This record gives sequence, C-alpha cells and structure tokens, in this order.
Amino acid sequence: MTERAEGSGSGQPAPFFVQLEARAKTVDSLLCVGLDPHPELVGSAAPEAARAWCLRLIEATAAVACAFKPNAAFFEALGPAGWEALRDVIQAARLHAPVILDAKRGDIASTARAYARSIFAELQADAVTLSPYLGRDAVEPFLAHAGRGIFVLCKTSNPGAGEIQDVRLVGGETVYQRVARQAQAWGPAGDLGLVVGATDPVALRSVRDIAASMWILAPGVGPQGGEIEPALNAGLRPDGLGMVLPVARALSLAADPSAEARRLCDEINRHRRQPAPIEGLTGERGMLADALVETGCIQFGEFTLKSGLRSPFYIDLRRVASFPKLLGTVVNAYRAILAGLAFDRLAAIPYGAMAIGGALALDAGWPMVYPRLEVKEHGTRRMVEGAFAPGEVVVVVDDLATTGGSKLDAIERLRDAGLRVTDVVVLVDRQSGAAEALTGAGVRLHSVYTLGELLDHWERSGRIEPGLIEAARRFLRTSPG
Repeated sequence: MTERAEGSGSGQPAPFFVQLEARAKTVDSLLCVGLDPHPELVGSAAPEAARAWCLRLIEATAAVACAFKPNAAFFEALGPAGWEALRDVIQAARLHAPVILDAKRGDIASTARAYARSIFAELQADAVTLSPYLGRDAVEPFLAHAGRGIFVLCKTSNPGAGEIQDVRLVGGETVYQRVARQAQAWGPAGDLGLVVGATDPVALRSVRDIAASMWILAPGVGPQGGEIEPALNAGLRPDGLGMVLPVARALSLAADPSAEARRLCDEINRHRRQPAPIEGLTGERGMLADALVETGCIQFGEFTLKSGLRSPFYIDLRRVASFPKLLGTVVNAYRAILAGLAFDRLAAIPYGAMAIGGALALDAGWPMVYPRLEVKEHGTRRMVEGAFAPGEVVVVVDDLATTGGSKLDAIERLRDAGLRVTDVVVLVDRQSGAAEALTGAGVRLHSVYTLGELLDHWERSGRIEPGLIEAARRFLRTSPG
C-alpha cells in the first residue's frame, strides 16, 4: 500500500490536492489513468468482468499513475452489482494513488448533499467532477466533506463544448473564463480544481492566467485530438505541476498497458522539462496585445504627432470602443488589476477612457464618475459629474499614460471635489515619465501593459517587422515625451 500524505500534525489524510501534489512528486508523473470499462473493451457486460478488467489495469499502471479516474457511468449502467464493482475499484486504486470519480454531478440542496455522501462517504472517492451550471449551491455540499477535492467543469474537451462555454458575456468574458474566475470564490483554493480539455490550448492558457495556482484536469489527449506538448505549454504552473492528463483508451487498447503507461509518463516528463518556446505574452494577454494591432489601435508607419514630431508608431486606444469583443477583453484586463485595489468608485478621464469606464461599471457594478475637462458656466457648475460623497476613494481609469499631465489635471479636479485618489489604471504605459510624475503626487500607476512589453511581444511573435520595432524603441529613447 502506498503511504498517503497526512495533514500537518493531525494524523488524518491530507487534503486531496496536497495528496495529489505529493503523489505527482513521488512517482514523477502527471499521468492520470482513466478506468472506463466499456463493454466493448472489457468483452463483457458483466459487473464481475468490469471489476476484474479495472483491477488488472490498476496493477499494470500503478507505478506511474499520479491519479486514477474511474468513470461512474460505465459502472452505473451495470446495475447494483456495477455499483459494488465501482466501490471495489475505488478501494483498490486508493491503495496506490488518489482517485477522482468522473461523475459530473450538478444539483442543489438535499439532492447535492445526497450525491456528496454517496461519492465521498459511501464510495470513498478522493475527488469528483462537478458541473458549475447551478453555481455555488451545487458545490458547497461537496466542500462540506473536509479533505476531499472537486474539479469544476470549465472548458470541456467535447466538440460541442463551445456552444455554451465560448459564449461571450456582457463585457466580453466567455462563459468558461467566468467559471474559472468564479470557482476561486466558491471555496478554499486547496479544495477546488478545474476541468479544461487538452484539446484547446488557447483556453488552457487563458484559464491558467486566471487561476494561477489551481490544479487542472485536462482530458482529451489521444483520440479526441489533444496533444501533450501544447497542452503542457499552456496549462502547467511555473513549478511544472498543477496539471494532470487523463488517458483511458490508449492504455486500455495497448498490448502492454504497463509499458504504454511508462511511455506516456516519459513523454509527459520530457515535454514538461523542456522550456516552453518563447512566444512573448501568452493566453488572453497575448491575444489582446495582437488585437490592438489588428484593429489599428496601435499602428506602425510614419505619423505626425501633435507636437510636430515624426513618430514611427501611433497609439489610438479610443478605437477600442468600435470593437465590442475587444472592449470586453480590455475590461477583463482592467478588472484583474482593479480587483486588487480598494476604492468606492471609478473615475474615467474624458474622452479616451469613457467607453472603458462605462463598460467596467456595467460589467462589474462599480459606480462611475468623471472629471470634466472644462467647468460649465451654467447649471450645477460641477467639476466632477456623477453621484459621490466627499471622502470617498476613486480609482482613476484612462487608456494611455504618457507624461502623466492629463492624469494630474484630473486628479486635481477630483481632489478639489473632496475625493481621494491613490491609484491610476491604464491599458498602456508609454513609459514616458507618467509613473514618476504620479508618484510625486502620491499616486500609483498600474498598467495592463508597458509599451516595452508590447514591443518585446510583437518582436518575439514576428507580428511586427524587426525594423519597425527598432525604430519605435529608438524613438522612445530619443523622444520620451
């Protein structure tokens, strides 16, 4: 029997994801062995045959299995005896590695509590897959079983997954991205993981960017079209962990399952120990960076600036509002920064940030005000439009930071109206002195990108010609304002 990790000083089994990580390190493997006793593979529809078939596969692969994943459906289809066979299979697998029951449950209240008792108390599985469609209510009854793990379905590997999971919500975030973000609020990070198919490396990278530390169960390698190397490059944590790849059919059909499991384990390890190719920014950040060029928000060529200088690039982030999907992605990027700040209201600077500020207010429910560029000589003669109370904290939102002058003017108006300002968030910091100027006024500058990061990304990805990149860098060095 393999020794199971224990909680610190408790004598009780450690939480599931602690056990999973310990097992991955002990056997140096991210391979999850799927146990799917389909009658066509087993050669019989008898529960006894399914049990024996699974036990043989467990013994053949135990030396390199990071986890085992029986599929509940194949056992349930065999009636009461199939249920008993599943219990036996789980118990046998747990002697070697943690067991994830692939059940995809999703219900609420007493029904969910019954499912949780069935899976954790009766079957003694270590973890389970759950549907997020009913929200937090479907998850909490399973979290009540201390030490057990949950993998929430996020971006599944089936061909029709995108019909719902890729739908864009208000603000541009996809359903699967919202699930990844929301799942982190449903319980302690050590109790929850996500299911993201290896068939979609772009989604894997996006989810990893959102949920940096969570474990990902990534099905789909093999017949479904998922490939090991792209999946690992997209989904691994920097420590080379945080991801398990289930394989079922390839092992079931192998003449020597033990040898095939070792081969798969070695292939996974070979790829996860190679440095990922340098591609510049990755995931949603990389896609957004490229979209800024594709939509003409950042252009390269020859442009005459307001100052009269000739520039090899031009930044016009007001164009973002003309591309709703791009605006939604920009909103997500701002939200990631704003989530770490304390404030009562947004303050969008006219005119460049009005669309971004409005979209943020609509998407996240943050109330917005804005400082006027000029004070009206009639009406209320307010310097700041919108509802607010003196003493409240506002975070200033703008599109671009250059020297910081327009930000300082806006901050002065906001402060004169009795508001407190400690932070400014922009999409692009042109790195032309804004951060230093704002620091002098007691304000911190946060940016989704610096222009240097964007230039590095476009150079590495080959999207922009090297000569144009170098011209942009040279202009920044010689004409910082």
